[in-house]
Amino acid sequence: MEANEIIKYPLATEKSVRLMESENKLIFIVNRKAKKHEIKEAVESMFNIKINKINTTILPDGNKKAYLTLSKETPAMDIATQLGLI
Repeated sequence: MEANEIIKYPLATEKSVRLMESENKLIFIVNRKAKKHEIKEAVESMFNIKINKINTTILPDGNKKAYLTLSKETPAMDIATQLGLI
């Protein structure tokens, strides 16, 4: 799968902004069939960042949500600003 097929869109909710500030995390809605290593490769190549950890969950509406913990040298707020979330 291509990177733009894996990553659907970023989430900009109150909870996601709080996680950006406190835990340096970004939240994306991703393709349900995408594996964690595919999500990691797609985001790292799209934004030129380093990801330490990925957690995923399937939502009741059938979408897949990925919580990406970024490395310390990459502030999540900077990426969110690039995406126009903040």
